[in-house]
Amino acid sequence: MAYCSVAEARDAGTTGTDAVVAAWIAAATERIERYTLQIFEPTPLVVVADVAPDGLVILPRRVRSVSSVTPVVADDDAPSLPSSAYRVTSSDVLGSIDAVRLRWGGYDDLIVGAESYNGGWRGLFDRWGMEQARVTGEFGYAEVPLLVAQACALLSAHMQAQAAPSDADAAQDPGLDVDDEGNNVRIENEPTTTPVAPSSSTGSTQVDALLVAYLNHPSPIGGI
Repeated sequence: MAYCSVAEARDAGTTGTDAVVAAWIAAATERIERYTLQIFEPTPLVVVADVAPDGLVILPRRVRSVSSVTPVVADDDAPSLPSSAYRVTSSDVLGSIDAVRLRWGGYDDLIVGAESYNGGWRGLFDRWGMEQARVTGEFGYAEVPLLVAQACALLSAHMQAQAAPSDADAAQDPGLDVDDEGNNVRIENEPTTTPVAPSSSTGSTQVDALLVAYLNHPSPIGGI
């Protein structure tokens, strides 16, 4: 996953071989995700989110589609819910939010505990003591917004410039992995499966300004 091309990063000032530039783009992409708490390309994910008392599950990323919703319960043997048991909304639609709304009405006589005579879905959810749901689906923007691509290119150049060692640094530490232009090219990216923690800045005020419209602020309602 990369939010800008090698050519765009070079135009913004990133230098080195294609592999070096691609590594800085990957590092910038990860930092943008940590800052915005968003994903800007369609990405398969599994997320766990709290279930509010009214059955609302606010999702932490822009949702595109949901393939399964599974209650997180103590015995961990709850079945995946059929699509008739929930409704998905996405911030991709103006005025909507990223959420799964569990339908507390209705029933399914084929699901043990969710039968009409047992209180349906609401009765089953209450008996489970369901506080969280595991949601599998596709998350992220349909395509990388232009401002995000520009921010990624600028940030890759910014991060490279910050990491470039001086001649004195290189002499003191011959183990530094530097290219012919003196850039430190030893980049260890975090595993993409590890959830990223929020960051207050990308490290560049210029990039922060480009990304401010894409910040995914957690909802203060109900402590979510």
